[in-house]
Amino acid sequence: MDDELADLFLRAARRMRGRQVEHLAPLGLTPAQARALRVIVRADAPPRMAELATLLGVVPRSVTTLVDALEEAGLVTRTPDPANRRSTLVVPTAEGRAIRARMASVRREVAEEVLAPLSAGQRETLRELLAVIDTAAPCGPSRRRRGHLGPADPR
Repeated sequence: MDDELADLFLRAARRMRGRQVEHLAPLGLTPAQARALRVIVRADAPPRMAELATLLGVVPRSVTTLVDALEEAGLVTRTPDPANRRSTLVVPTAEGRAIRARMASVRREVAEEVLAPLSAGQRETLRELLAVIDTAAPCGPSRRRRGHLGPADPR
C-alpha cells in the first residue's frame, strides 16, 4: 500500500470530521450523541435499546448514557415496547428530527467545503471509488459500529 495514499485519505477524513464537529458544536451534542441521534432518526422503526447498542457497536450501558443525554435535551423519549414490555424503544421527538435535519445540512455544507477543490467529474469519480471500497468491505464490527449495514447512504 502506498503510504502517501493512506495518509492523504486519513487526513481528508479527519478534516471532514473535524469541520463537522466544529459546525455541530452549537447544537450542544457530542459526536457520539450526534451519531446516536442520526441512527435513531434514520431507523425504519424506533429501535430497542439493545438494538441501538448493536447498531452503534457499543455496550448497552453506554447506550443508556447516550440516550439519557438525548432524552434530557428533549431529542428522544423512551417508551415501553408494546411487543415486549421488558424492552424500551427510543423514539425521536420533533425537536430530535429537526436537529437531525440540521446535522444533515451541516454534513452537506462541510462536504461541499472540503470537496470544493474538485471538479464535478472528479467528485463523481471519487464517489464511484469510495462506493467500490464501501461495498467491498466486509460487514464486520467497524461497519456495525457506524450503524451501517448496507451500501453507502447519502443521507
